[in-house]
Amino acid sequence: MARIEQHIDTWGWPAAAVYGQPGQGGFVLVCEHASSFIPPNADGLGLSAAAKLSHAAWDIGALDMAKRLSVRLKSPLIAGEISRLVYDCNRPLEAPDCIPARSEIYDVPGNKDLSAASRQSRFDHIHTPFHDTVTRVLDAAVGEVILVTIHSFTPVYNDLPRVTELGYLSHSDDRLARACLTQEQERGRMKAALDEPYSATDGVTYSLQKHGEARGLLNVMIEVRNDLIDTPHKAQAMGDHLAATLIAAQKEVTS
Repeated sequence: MARIEQHIDTWGWPAAAVYGQPGQGGFVLVCEHASSFIPPNADGLGLSAAAKLSHAAWDIGALDMAKRLSVRLKSPLIAGEISRLVYDCNRPLEAPDCIPARSEIYDVPGNKDLSAASRQSRFDHIHTPFHDTVTRVLDAAVGEVILVTIHSFTPVYNDLPRVTELGYLSHSDDRLARACLTQEQERGRMKAALDEPYSATDGVTYSLQKHGEARGLLNVMIEVRNDLIDTPHKAQAMGDHLAATLIAAQKEVTS
């Protein structure tokens, strides 16, 4: 699935890409942590090769899954093109972890002791064009759409295994999240839960609030355990599964 747009700012950093056809379908998809790319002028953030490819740098499998969803739902997808370790587009500038000095088990030397001006610069060159792209795609949508943000999570965190396979999260409007969970329970294939492995209290629903609830749109954040989507084949299969869940949940909530 090829990009139909790529938005590159004055630093030469691609902040966001758009896949699919804006204005088609009943959903708009957002994948903030789709890329592990660290721009050359960030000097690799002082990270090891392992850290650059780890889940700390991006949501493993999320982009392949989101692309499949975009095709199945005939809806546009906005994907982040910069590693969340440079700037996390699912966080506002005031969030302590928008530019983390440590993530999971990895120190991020290039993020330590940044000046306020440096933090503002990353916000301006990554966060702003990314969210401007989301706004533009939503503005171009035909009729009322549903906003879906797409993420993955690690099967083990702080040495504890995670049993949950799928999480449906909400900010304050949980109608679609609950409808998705109902569909999962009826199908009986996945171990799904509400607000797992994170919730709004962890600050992970920023994009939902900024673009979904601010417009009064139905919205949901999807978290998938990354061992279920860590190959293109598995990611596409999960995209098919989620497309069926979302379509059924949409009917349940809007009927």
